[in-house]
Amino acid sequence: MRVLMIGSGPNAVDARDFDGFDAVVAINNAWRIRPDWTHHIHPEDFPTDRHPPDVNAGQTIVTYRDYVPIQNEFGGFVYAGGTMAFTAGYWALGHLRPRLIAFIGCDMTYAATGATHFYGTGTADPLRDDVTLRDLSAKSARLMVMGAARGCAMVNLSRADQSRLILPRAAPHDRPPPRPFDARAVERARDLERALNYTTPDGRYWQDTGHIDVGALDRLDALWMRAASAGLSPSGQG
Repeated sequence: MRVLMIGSGPNAVDARDFDGFDAVVAINNAWRIRPDWTHHIHPEDFPTDRHPPDVNAGQTIVTYRDYVPIQNEFGGFVYAGGTMAFTAGYWALGHLRPRLIAFIGCDMTYAATGATHFYGTGTADPLRDDVTLRDLSAKSARLMVMGAARGCAMVNLSRADQSRLILPRAAPHDRPPPRPFDARAVERARDLERALNYTTPDGRYWQDTGHIDVGALDRLDALWMRAASAGLSPSGQG
């Protein structure tokens, strides 16, 4: 299975021309990009007036009731990063079990002036002050390695000059294999995650962050970057 994952960045509109995918996962407002989305995923607080007005046969709404248990199977939100691009990625990895997840509109970079999202100006959610989002590139490294360990390649279809995703760049019809990774660094990272035991079964990690050791999370981020670096070019992206 090949999954197209659409975020809300300005270049998300490029996804209108992409074909050859078995599932099209639209995050938040991205259902507006193309009518043939197969899954719409959104957080618990996503305004109801922004939901798709119609859900047709073959289309599924994915809510926190669906993705929280899967996110917990992958270690939970504190380690994965509490923003929807990553949440949707882990959900797709765990539920759809694809061979490829291709992201577009998920660069998580925001222009100082002009449009920040495909629909105009919006909130830069991944840049909010959140202990789980201190290093977005490292969180993307973790997702990529988790995917590779399950035989799933993760790529970025964006042609933007900058991205906080370290996923290799690709074209829509590419069929790359999963990137190699440093298994020893993964083992060290997972051991540290288990030792810290920052679990939130209900997914609401933000309600109790006072006990979280920021330094430990930074060490984790460094380990995941090291794990992913085995499959990255010197430029860091593909």
